Amino acid sequence: MKKSKKIILGIVLVLLACLYYYIALPAFNIHSSDTWFFLLFLLVVIAVVYGARKRLGRGEIRQSRPMKIFLGLILGVGIVYLVGTLLSSPVINAKKYQKLMTVEEGDFTEDIEELSFDQIPLLDKDSAAILGDRKMGSMVDMVSQFEADDIYSQINYQDRPVRVTPLKYASPIKWLTNQSEGIPAYILIDMASQNTELVKLDEGIKYSTSEYFNRNIHRHLRFAHPTYIYGELSFEIDEDGVPYWIAPVKKFNIGLFGGETVGKVVLCNAVTGETTTYDVEDAPQWIDRVYSADLLVELFDYYGTLQHGFLNSVLSQRDCLQTTEGYNYLALDDDVWMYTGVTSVNGDQSNVGFVLANQRTMETKYYEVEGATEAAAMGSAEGQVQNLKYQATFPLLLNIADEPTYFIALKDDAGLVKKYAMVNVQKYQIVAVGDSVSQCQENYRELLVSNGIKAEAEAEVAEKMTVTGVITRMAEAVVEGNSHYYVLVEGSDEIFDVSVADCLDIIRYEEGQSITLEYQEGSAVNKVTSIK
Repeated sequence: MKKSKKIILGIVLVLLACLYYYIALPAFNIHSSDTWFFLLFLLVVIAVVYGARKRLGRGEIRQSRPMKIFLGLILGVGIVYLVGTLLSSPVINAKKYQKLMTVEEGDFTEDIEELSFDQIPLLDKDSAAILGDRKMGSMVDMVSQFEADDIYSQINYQDRPVRVTPLKYASPIKWLTNQSEGIPAYILIDMASQNTELVKLDEGIKYSTSEYFNRNIHRHLRFAHPTYIYGELSFEIDEDGVPYWIAPVKKFNIGLFGGETVGKVVLCNAVTGETTTYDVEDAPQWIDRVYSADLLVELFDYYGTLQHGFLNSVLSQRDCLQTTEGYNYLALDDDVWMYTGVTSVNGDQSNVGFVLANQRTMETKYYEVEGATEAAAMGSAEGQVQNLKYQATFPLLLNIADEPTYFIALKDDAGLVKKYAMVNVQKYQIVAVGDSVSQCQENYRELLVSNGIKAEAEAEVAEKMTVTGVITRMAEAVVEGNSHYYVLVEGSDEIFDVSVADCLDIIRYEEGQSITLEYQEGSAVNKVTSIK
């Protein structure tokens, strides 16, 4: 009887450990805090069970040798964890932390080229989520079963800035009735044109965050690699539109728990569940997000604040720099770069420069450009439309006429983009506002000339071209409340995008009439700036 009780007790302990592992999914890795907590959990459970068997209420059990061993092990594990945490901290390893990120000096006008209208991301994540929800609302065959996930990863897809997110099951019941087929689609939002597309798949997504058991993507990755410590997952698509989960694998460079970077990246096909592991430097070019923006910000803060040691970063703070409160993304050379401003730790109201960090390679460049903080620029933009009470999004850094310029979308209370603003970084009292990007840019360039910052020739919009021909086809569309005409002209295979707000005369034309358009070249459509 005694033996059978021990067997039952052992089975119960194993089941408890398995249940904890299945839910918490700790990595079997000494660099993982979860591993140490898992070990403590097991020791505490064993000690409690042993004490219950021996009737812990009796004082003599606390003095028993097994209990002393259990308590000693619990105390020992706790001490090792605390000491390891201290020895891994910036307090002791300031120089090592400061060297985690290599930062190069960059040249703004050389590194950041002017973007055409159709390459400027006009939406932030919140606005993209609104468009995604609208798209789901229009899909009557899916809206009752699925809803858009809130991931909305920003990537480059076929040389376009887009945000992409999978659908998820609307409820546990909807999961139960649909999980055999999987999730049938994902949402793709063009950040420049604001076109929203529900991309249906031939075979459904089987591995996602909304699965409950083994097909939950976190559990699937854990079982595939029990020792990997994963960073924040992102959802991306390759150049053929195949959905993948991108799982960065943390690398700890200082002590047990310190100096976090990324050593590997795991690609998981969201449909088949097949996983492939790459070293960071060997990751495929189409992957855009290996390093999260938050990790890059943290690494630069170490670089900027620990140049003269930890005590200096707390006390005198000589030469200490830190990032501003926020970041945005910029598409350069088929990669996504995290952008954030840099200011003095002493708390002045201006930036001393800004940083661009590659989210795939961690390549980081610092640009010494003094000017307004993002918050000040947002305030200036909101001040131009204070009667409308629009709210500014976090700025995107652009090169306009070789001038560092904050580009800001202005949203109404419903979260919809209504106007656009451009604010000069170095002279943030120069603010231009427009109903469209082209109108805003023209107003901004005029301000650069009138304020003596640029000569008229330098401020001209680059690469303007003209086309003349007979209109062979016209299609009208409404993009975020603004009317557009998409025009095809005889003798050209290009598509010309005419905003009614910018070129009202387009309503005078119809198919079969001759027209002359002045435009800027784009990768998908050509943005018409005027009708001659």
